Amino acid sequence: MHLKSLAQDAGSAVTRACAPRLCRKSAFGGTGILACPEFRLAMRIAAFLLLVLLAVSGARAEYIVLRSGQRLHVTGYQLLDDKYRLQLQGGWLDVQTADVVSIEPEEVFTPVPAQPPAAPAAAMSPYHELVAAAASRYGVDAELITSVIAVESNFDPKAVSRKNARGLMQLLPETAARFGVKDVFDPAENIDAGTRYLRDLLQLYNNDLTLTLAAYNAGPDNVQKYGRVPPFSETVSYVKRVKRNYEKGKSAAPPKTATPKTAATDPPPPSASATSPSPPAPTGPSSPQGKAPE
Repeated sequence: MHLKSLAQDAGSAVTRACAPRLCRKSAFGGTGILACPEFRLAMRIAAFLLLVLLAVSGARAEYIVLRSGQRLHVTGYQLLDDKYRLQLQGGWLDVQTADVVSIEPEEVFTPVPAQPPAAPAAAMSPYHELVAAAASRYGVDAELITSVIAVESNFDPKAVSRKNARGLMQLLPETAARFGVKDVFDPAENIDAGTRYLRDLLQLYNNDLTLTLAAYNAGPDNVQKYGRVPPFSETVSYVKRVKRNYEKGKSAAPPKTATPKTAATDPPPPSASATSPSPPAPTGPSSPQGKAPE
């Protein structure tokens, strides 16, 4: 809005024009610039422009866009040499002209819409229905199952490691056999057995997530041997990565008040036949599901 500057310029120009006549008497006997007809006309014009400026300021505001990316909501501004004097709610602010990128009318400024909250990772995973079913069946957090799958296989159901761990949750052959898995590359069977194994480890370590993950990667024997996370670089990195994914997923998930339930008995895996019962779950994991180097 340059109406205020225009009014000021008009007044200044007339003042300069009337300066030689400051000492002349007017027709009414007065002296000085107030007696100059041109000055009085200019003052009327300036007053009109100021009234228009006030009306426009009240009807519309503008945004001053700074180089830093900040947008200042202003109701008026003045250009004073190398700076803008901005009228904000509650006062004035001087900003260097070099820091101003553009001045946008409020009508064309579209606020950035608020980003919707991120969906939990478990709800976004390719196998979220199978994960949710296993989580409910064995009382294991779906976000934890998803985090393990993400780090173990990156959701590749055909993944095979150099240690011969297979499938989504990277089950070793002996672990898969222990839980009655017929097809280790079948997502339903793999997730079911991997979740049961996680449940057993959580029970063994009294829900200590760090030790549970360490045992899932390096085996319970190594955790017992060192009495803590085994000092294997792969295992240390594995625990950190899964916990980071898990915490990120939990921060995006809606709050839950219900505590996980622990299944008393294990139902048969999804792909197992009704006449082929699954092996009974032991009191603690004895399978050497250790994939980290000794």
